Amino acid sequence: MLKMNLQLFAHKKGVGSSRNGRDSNAQRLGVKRGDGQFVNAGTIIVRQRGTKFHPAKNCGLGKDDTLYALISGYVKFEHKDRMRKQVSIYPERTTIPVAVAQ
Repeated sequence: MLKMNLQLFAHKKGVGSSRNGRDSNAQRLGVKRGDGQFVNAGTIIVRQRGTKFHPAKNCGLGKDDTLYALISGYVKFEHKDRMRKQVSIYPERTTIPVAVAQ
């Protein structure tokens, strides 16, 4: 009697599942309108996490800490104190008079 030892091998490669390959979409945070730029009411000025910039005159704060214009006017980035920055909206452009030496 003839005994055969028959072994079959896999003809397809066993594919393991990858644990990588996931990534979240960017949140697109940051300053959206610059200093001195004209904005309409409701325009987003800064998208942020936490209050890196605080709202000041004519500027609102959304529940996700987004700063937006309450009136149409010009954006002004200012220092609240040594540590904190604030954003204001002024209806007219603010200019600083410069003394001219003669």
